[in-house]
Amino acid sequence: MSAKESTFADRLLGRVSPAGLLSLVAPVTAIVFAALVTMVILALTGAPPVDTLVVMGEYAIRPRSIVLTLNSATTYYLSALAVAIGFKMNLFNIGVDGQYRLAALTAAAVGGAVALPAPLHVALIIFVAVLVGAGWAAIAGLLKVRRGVSEVISTIMLNAIATALGSWLLNKERLAVEVGGSNNIGTKPIPPSGQVPGLAIVSGTQTKVFGLILLSIAMGVLFHVVINRTRFGFDLRATGRSESAAVASGVNVKRMILVSMVLSGAVAGLVGMPQLLGASYSYSLDFPTGLGFTGIAIALLGRNHPVGIAFGALLWAFLDTSAGILQIKKISPDIVTIMQGVIVLSVIIAYELVHRYQIAAEQRRVSRQLASTAPAQEGTPV
Repeated sequence: MSAKESTFADRLLGRVSPAGLLSLVAPVTAIVFAALVTMVILALTGAPPVDTLVVMGEYAIRPRSIVLTLNSATTYYLSALAVAIGFKMNLFNIGVDGQYRLAALTAAAVGGAVALPAPLHVALIIFVAVLVGAGWAAIAGLLKVRRGVSEVISTIMLNAIATALGSWLLNKERLAVEVGGSNNIGTKPIPPSGQVPGLAIVSGTQTKVFGLILLSIAMGVLFHVVINRTRFGFDLRATGRSESAAVASGVNVKRMILVSMVLSGAVAGLVGMPQLLGASYSYSLDFPTGLGFTGIAIALLGRNHPVGIAFGALLWAFLDTSAGILQIKKISPDIVTIMQGVIVLSVIIAYELVHRYQIAAEQRRVSRQLASTAPAQEGTPV
């Protein structure tokens, strides 16, 4: 290594605190631990551990698998961002699942019923989805600020109501028609003017990446800017850490709670858009479900940071995609679910250990400062 490279490395490492380095090492260690646990489970079930992981890896790097991974990660990322907005405010928005499904259903119905020029048509569909998601989340926000109802309870109940309402609306007497020439029913198909073309950015396959992956990236950048570079983001983070301190600094806590829930729901409304506008073009009985709960796990995995969430979404999508080859190899695909669960638990434990280390390190630093100033204060004449 040259002297110039050595100096750069020293500067880089010098800027990273031990606690910060542990924060980077913690998720990697947790993933390695999850892989080891998975290998043990595979061995106990009679499957070759190393060969199984190799097969999963080889399948996941095929061109078509890469596209499927990126497409899944796109929706996972938006879902996790919606959850992360609530987490930053110390709110647990479990209702992302109901918010995005109701938003996708309504947006699909509107998109299939109108005829507009392409940009306006797409914009209208996305606007409706955002509006419905925000409105549905606002109910939980209002219940919390007006009646003190826990957002956990209210969003769980709103998920159930959204499911029932969606089933009532997705009926041939209301919004549904037959789609695909089968027993499947869905909203009236969105015409080409409301569809978003895919991106052929992966060679070797005709499958395309969702065009709205660009929207997903833009939302991640916007999330970072708003949370870390604006007064609103500062108030949001301050309220999440200490409501009493936020009140003392003049923050309207109830207003922040309501706005945070509305923003979380607005982003949740976007979760179904990549699939709706890039592949399905109709909200039918087989529209993807459960993305909201997956977003909770990915937000925890990425520590509510847009870059960390991106890696978490890619990892989750990679595991989901690679599970497809396991059935062909006569290995239970449930091993992927086990691995995902172990990863989340391991990462949470690792982050908790890092958090405790940071607190202990800060206490030791304060103790050293007090010890170093005490003799000087004792020797000061009165």
